[in-house]
Amino acid sequence: MAPQTFGWLSLAPPLLAIGLAMASRQAVPSLLAGTWVGWVIATGDPFRGTAATLDSLVAMFADPEQTRVVVFTLLMGPLLLLLQRGGGVAGLLEWVGRYRRLHTRRGAQFLAAVLGLGVFVESTITCLVVGAIARPVFDRLRIAREKLAYICDATSAPVCMLIPINSWGAVVLSLLTTQATLGTLGDQRPLPVFLAAVPLNFYALLSVVLVFVVAGTGWNIGPMREAERRASEEGALVGSGARPVVTDTLLVDAADDQIPPRARNLVLPLATLVATVLAGIAVTGVNGARATGIATPTLLDALDAASGSTAVLWGVLAALAVAAGLVAGSRVLELGTLTDLLFRGAGAMLPIATLLVLAFGIGAICDTLGTGPFIADLVTPYLTPVLLAPLVFVTSGAIAFATGTSWGTFAIMIPLALPVAAAMTLDGAAVSVPLVISAVLGGGVFGDHCSPISDTTLISSMAA
Repeated sequence: MAPQTFGWLSLAPPLLAIGLAMASRQAVPSLLAGTWVGWVIATGDPFRGTAATLDSLVAMFADPEQTRVVVFTLLMGPLLLLLQRGGGVAGLLEWVGRYRRLHTRRGAQFLAAVLGLGVFVESTITCLVVGAIARPVFDRLRIAREKLAYICDATSAPVCMLIPINSWGAVVLSLLTTQATLGTLGDQRPLPVFLAAVPLNFYALLSVVLVFVVAGTGWNIGPMREAERRASEEGALVGSGARPVVTDTLLVDAADDQIPPRARNLVLPLATLVATVLAGIAVTGVNGARATGIATPTLLDALDAASGSTAVLWGVLAALAVAAGLVAGSRVLELGTLTDLLFRGAGAMLPIATLLVLAFGIGAICDTLGTGPFIADLVTPYLTPVLLAPLVFVTSGAIAFATGTSWGTFAIMIPLALPVAAAMTLDGAAVSVPLVISAVLGGGVFGDHCSPISDTTLISSMAA
């Protein structure tokens, strides 16, 4: 049975949230207002809509995947705090400080971009790690926080799509596996067709390349030019109307004077994070495949059954344990002080966790109202073999912009676009299935980048 749609009314919640966020620069009330209006539309009653809004936000925690995302986001606070307090960030900056090129604005931006490429396990973690490490260098060189937010955002989701050994890859592969069982992939297997789509994801590739072009040339346009002028000439790193959401507890906590700067106190936890996530994907994938009755899972079976959020949660916990062990091994901080650091770090991440819950909430009401299917239905009559990939890209971008979620866009557009591509192929048209898949993925990331209500946009702005 097709989900109920509310026509043009389904656009009201995301448009209201986006409009309020741009006008007020306050994400929390904007997302909450959009969610509430959506439930009022769905229930037809402001009182029932209010109750449904509260119920939907509470029900979010009934979803294990979303709950794990919130939990590992909270745990990233203590991890980042320990990386700073334990001398890890200072040690890395001391080490890279030996290279003259990193003492320049160009070198600092290259450093942030390379860090974004290296931490590819999850878009949220990429933003937070790059922000925590690069922020002191950017501040010292008077580089605008807007530039750091741009680099965080442009190296998070695109890199996760180009190096899909993470939760993003697991989500897309599971959607493609479903399509394979329906026959829309023809004789192609999900994993090979997914890998063939990666180099065709032109938006993700251009997004990453543009970061290095901007870093290397100092090219700034529009508001970014003004932000960089303000930062370099006036020393105002943040615009007068901007207000950091994450507390200074997390942003500026200095290394303990009694702990010498050691780059290993940062490198080892982050290496543990990446290694554990990769191992977690393998373990959860094999166990999940066996639970479905597959005695000897193949790589495709394991990737299809893997739990990306579980793997990332394991990775953050392992990295946190290593970071805490390194700090405790210095015998400078008492156990009580270390415990206090853990709670302070988690507390500093509460604003981000709150916004994640609200972002999930507005995504849920858009799903209830049928926002994505409505937008998709508007363009379906215009799909032709020549226009298929471009229109799929534009539609995916519009859905991601309106709903603030790449994953939700993938879940809507892959089941819509691939059957159309399969039907055109049967009619004798030359349609590239990997190109259509890359159009869905690239459009989803594009819309997610542009949307002021998406989780990666919000977290990138906070991490900077």
